[in-house]
Order: sequence, then structure tokens, then C-alpha cells
Amino acid sequence: MRVTGDWLTRPQTQAVCAVLTKAGYRALLVGGCVRNALLGEAVADVDIATDAEPATVIRLVEASGLKAVPTGLEHGTLTVVADGIPHEVTTFRKDVVTFGRHARVAFSTRVEEDAARRDFTMNALYATPEGDVIDPLNALPDLVARRLRFVGDAGARITEDYLRILRFFRFHAWYGDPAAGLDAEALAACAAHAAGLDRLSRERVGAEIRKLLSARDPAPAVAAMAQAGLLGHVLPGADARALPALVHLEAGRSPDWLRRLAVLGGEDPAERLRLSRAEARTLNSLRSGLSSMETPAALGHRYGPDRAANVVLGRAALRGAAPLEGWEKDIAQGAAARCPVTAADLMPHLSGAALGERLAALEARWIASGFRLSREDLLR
Repeated sequence: MRVTGDWLTRPQTQAVCAVLTKAGYRALLVGGCVRNALLGEAVADVDIATDAEPATVIRLVEASGLKAVPTGLEHGTLTVVADGIPHEVTTFRKDVVTFGRHARVAFSTRVEEDAARRDFTMNALYATPEGDVIDPLNALPDLVARRLRFVGDAGARITEDYLRILRFFRFHAWYGDPAAGLDAEALAACAAHAAGLDRLSRERVGAEIRKLLSARDPAPAVAAMAQAGLLGHVLPGADARALPALVHLEAGRSPDWLRRLAVLGGEDPAERLRLSRAEARTLNSLRSGLSSMETPAALGHRYGPDRAANVVLGRAALRGAAPLEGWEKDIAQGAAARCPVTAADLMPHLSGAALGERLAALEARWIASGFRLSREDLLR
């Protein structure tokens, strides 16, 4: 079996591989680039595994005129930059001692040992610079079936890094077969080690949830998390029941992970997932809109068309019914409307807090009228 694609044949990737192969070492494309190419998915990052030790890689790279950045040298990883394109190059490794996220590794010259320490079988596929696939663990049947399984013992893989629990659900949402369900052994191991999620930094958890909820349809994976008692560890109080309805209502729209997070609910997600200030503001406005009684037109005026649409879709999902006909037109009307009264109309008679309160009251009357009241009506 072979992989193809611009990501493989581009001169920069071939140049990085040639630096190693011309010196007698192996250069194997590995992980996501091979997996995605075989699945017909877009390839973003290019990772390369080699039997050359890091010091040797640096020496060869620098001698060739390329740039080597020691991004993870203690784990045998460095980034090789060719014409501005980064390639992560990692020496074959085998675990000696593992403890949580950290592991004491030894460098290896065998691709089989390197494959045995990876997380999921579909991520343990390699390819030569010519595109020939190397499958040390017989993982191709899993990939073809879109079946996500841990490499070797699921519990052992999880205790090496508890983030793999969340990665399991994220990868299933992105690459698994939803009709086939989740691997029973893997799911049981994730549930058994649920307490390990509490050891993870909130930044790492937030990054995984962001990626999970950005999948085309994360609902089956999130439902499985909830059933296994894992969702509550990440986001106490979250409820996954409305998510399938939301995904259905989103048909034709790009996935929006914050829209989905707002529908999940939960206690203080902005803090628990370490959202940025901008993300937290967006999420808070969505949650406020979900609990309000404002019309689609009023939401369009308050939030703009995109955020108002997210609120309307979220409300419909939580209610279990489609939005009322014409809701998008109403949002557009509200988003385009401009209140006819401005601060200048109330000055100098009012100023400061009193001015703001009066403006807000007049705008509320104007919105309640369906944007029909004129300036004269409001000031009368």
C-alpha cells in the first residue's frame, strides 16, 4: 500500500528526508500525516521518525543548510525547518519507565519498538519518502474499519499519559466509525482511570475539548464520555443530551465548538477549560442568550447575525424542536436595525449613569416594538 499527496512530494519534505537517508539513516513519515492520507483527510503537520540519534540529526541538518530547533530534545524531538515549513523529527524510542505524562525513554534503532510506544494503532503507521506504507503492528485493518484501539494494553497506555483518555474520544469523533461504536476494552480502561483526568492541567484539557467539539459530529463520543462518567470530571454539570439535536440543526454550517460548549452547559467552563478572555466573553454571551426570552430579531440586534444564530440553534436543540420559520430573516432584520435615538438626543439634560440607563430603556422599548418606534415616538 502507498500514500500520496503534495505534503509528501513537496521539495521541503523530501529535502528533510534526504538529509537522513543520504547519510544511511531511515526517514519514515509517521502518525497523523500517514493516517490522514490513507483516510483521504487533509494533512496538516508532517512528522518524521528516524533511527538517527538527536545529536546526529542536528549535525546532519545544520551541515545541509537547514535549520534545526530543539523543541523537545529531552524526548528525542527537534523541528527541522525547510523553506519556512516545519517538520518534527523524532528518534525511534522505547519506554524504560513511565509515570503519568512523563516517561524515561531510550533511543532505539527499531521501528517496531517505536510503534509499540504510540497511543493508538491508527497512529502507528509509517511511510517511506517514496510513499510505501510500513505497518509494524498490523494496524491497517483498524484504520480501514475506522476502529480506534489503543496500542497494546489500554490501561498501560492511559497511565503513561492520562490525556490519552480525552484523545481517545477526540480521535473517535474525528476518525472513528460512529455506527460501529467505541472499542469496549478502551472505553472500560478510560472509565477505570477517570480519576487521572483530575491530574491534568486545565490548559491541556481545554485544548482537547476544543478539538473534540470541532469535529463534524462529536455527539456520539461526548455521549460515551457522559455514560462512562468522564464528562463530569472535565466539566461538572454538563449535559450531553441536546448535542445530537444541535449537530442535526447545524446542517450546512461549519462546526462551532463554543456553540456546542454552550449547549453542553456545566459549571464555570471558562475556568475549567482555561478559555481565553475573548472565548469566555463569547461563551458567556451565548449562555446568557440561551436563558433569555429575546426574539431572534432582538438577538440579531444585540449580538450580530452569527452569534444570534448560534443562540437560536442552541435554544432549539435544548427545546428539542426546530426554530420557528423565518428566524434567519428576523435575525438579519435585527442585525441591520439601528436605534433612532442616540446620546446626543438626551444631552445635556442627562449625563453619566443616568444617560446610559435612559438610552438602554429607550432601546428596549424600540426593540419591543419590533424596531417600529421612531425617534419622535421614543422622545415624546
